[in-house]
Parts: sequence; C-alpha cells; structure tokens
Amino acid sequence: MIDHYDWAGGREAMLRFGPTTGPVVVAALPLFEEANRTRAFTVTILRALAERGIAGALPDLPGQGESLVPTDAVQLGDLRDAFAAAARHVGSPAYALGIRSGALLDATALPAGRWHFVPSTGAELLRELERLRQAGGGSDYGGNRISSALLGELPTAGIAAEGRTVRLESDLKPADLKVSGSPLWRRAEPDNDPALAALLADDIAAWIRTCES
Repeated sequence: MIDHYDWAGGREAMLRFGPTTGPVVVAALPLFEEANRTRAFTVTILRALAERGIAGALPDLPGQGESLVPTDAVQLGDLRDAFAAAARHVGSPAYALGIRSGALLDATALPAGRWHFVPSTGAELLRELERLRQAGGGSDYGGNRISSALLGELPTAGIAAEGRTVRLESDLKPADLKVSGSPLWRRAEPDNDPALAALLADDIAAWIRTCES
C-alpha cells in the first residue's frame, strides 16, 4: 500500500506492508548510491515480515526515491527529522530498521527498539563517498550531488548505541548475530538475496517478540 507522511519540509511517500495493527518496522535505506542497490532487498525483508504477521513501512526520506527535495539540499538533520516523523506517523509501537548508513537516521526518533544490519558510521560513509568521487573523476559522488553541510556533518555522525546489531560473517566488528551472505551494496548493479532476507526477517520477528513480551 502507498501511504504518505508529513514532516517539517513537506510530504513524502511511504510504502506500507502487512497488518494494520500491532508493531511496525520502519526501515531506513542506506544513503545515496547504496540505497539503489539495497531497496529491493529491504522490500523483500518487509514482505517477509508481513508474512510473519509484522507490519512494515519504507518511507522515502528527503532526497530519496520519489522525494522532490534535491540531494544537494539535504542535511543530516532533515533526514533524521523526516525519519522520526515517519515513525510517529505509523503509530506505536514502531521499531527502527537501519541498513548500513540508514542506521544513522534513527538517532532522534523514539522507536520501541533499533535493529541495525551492518551499520556504518558517518565517517565510514564519508570515506565511501570520497572513494566514489575519486573513481568517477568528477565533482559528484556516484552520480549524487551532496551539500557541503551534510559532508561536514558526517565525520562526527554516530549511531545510537542501544539496539540489536547484525553483521555478515566476514565482518570482524562485534555483533549480536552474524549471518552468511554477501554485501549487496558492493555489487555493480542492484540485486537481491531472498534467502538472507528471510533469515533476517526471522531474527527481527523473534527480536520484536522478545521486546514486546
């Protein structure tokens, strides 16, 4: 179902999945180019959660998807404010699902819980953006124009400490759970991994049941 939510900067679209009552998982895609590579995967996770009786929402944030806000007009505070507004819109209890740099965006929201998959800090995102810019040989970042204000915010942008963290087995950083799979955000073209999505949906569903008990 297509829904909308309002934030201080206007109105944005939102996809809704699953039941109309109970907990809702609100997903935040990675920022910029990684969003394109992981959107289908994220939708597959949310559809798998719906099959498990848990509602989901995927909001377009400013500068993402169908948003009319240019990417070079977006600051980190805008993204966080919009995500918080989307979480309020779906009702309570809302749980945040952040993939990669999407984990940066729930910092000012007040979710019932946070679940992060291979979260990346602002400094890590900035290094990836600089790599894309150098590889492209131009002034944009993988085809995205990004404001100097947002770039200046990234070195100190952190992730909320509380929550559940899931990483790939190849990742040496600590996590609550490690799973087998390959990093879709590294592939040249958008791709999907339904088996991994189902595994992550199982973990999210079990985690929410624990939080709700």
